[in-house]
Amino acid sequence: MRYLLLILTPWLLYGAIYSTDITPYSAQNDCMGIEILDQKKIHLNTINGYKFREISDLAYNKNKHILYMVSDEGIVFTFDAKFEDKITTLTPQKAIKLVKKDGKDFRSYRRDSEGATLDNRNRLLISFEGRPKVARFGKDGRLQTRYKIPYKISKIDFLRHKNKGIEALAYHKRYGLIMATEYPIKKDNKKIQTLYSSKGHEWKFKASSAKNSAVTAIEVMDDGNILVLERAFSGLFEPLVITLKKIYIDKKCHKKRLCKDELLATMDNSKGWSVDNFEGLAKVDKDRYIMISDDGDNFYQDTILLYFRVK
Repeated sequence: MRYLLLILTPWLLYGAIYSTDITPYSAQNDCMGIEILDQKKIHLNTINGYKFREISDLAYNKNKHILYMVSDEGIVFTFDAKFEDKITTLTPQKAIKLVKKDGKDFRSYRRDSEGATLDNRNRLLISFEGRPKVARFGKDGRLQTRYKIPYKISKIDFLRHKNKGIEALAYHKRYGLIMATEYPIKKDNKKIQTLYSSKGHEWKFKASSAKNSAVTAIEVMDDGNILVLERAFSGLFEPLVITLKKIYIDKKCHKKRLCKDELLATMDNSKGWSVDNFEGLAKVDKDRYIMISDDGDNFYQDTILLYFRVK
């Protein structure tokens, strides 16, 4: 028993990162339009005194191998991370608390950080849900610049719920910032989602057919189109469905008609997938991406990092 405690104590104190498999027993790693390359569970207790929990989005600096994991409590965790055929390095480095320009804390309802991306200069940009905003933060966690966001998603009153604001954020070389709310705004059809650009563009597409489907993350693909992560959950006794799809944002569908979409993967826990609440997405190399789940600060949920290739 004493020997067992010696083994368990470091894990209990510091946590661990280890391989897992969320695919159905009979499934191969080759899944529809994606190929799953690696899967990790991340059970870390604290980093620099901040609890590692509720990760809501990811951003990756390929040149410096820095992976940013943003929690919805206004904490950014940085990792040394390298991706080849597998995840070869994933080492926690530090935690940074997001604060105002003067160094003071955000109020609790203003620090709900949900989306993250890097701009063309590899600066960290983060979107917030409680009070809709997008801002750039420095290495010390201080707010540097706030960005103008589309009017339609700028006020809580326009949203379908006060906590369903700017959930997803990406940077596009041509269109600037692209963002999406978790659910369509009040005036829009509940089954039609919209991507909003900081330069005034809008692209609409059909939400997944699964009940209560919501956009949780987006990323710009190599060809300039958008990879969308959707989560559908409506109760403990209902399926949890995770969907990855490609949205073609060509000129033909700008504001006038629905954009073409291509289903890449459907992961349904009623069909054997051990999926969790996937909320974050980042591009790490050509055709290669990672996505992460939010553990909800809940013993029964996990932080799962999935590394995959779009075929």
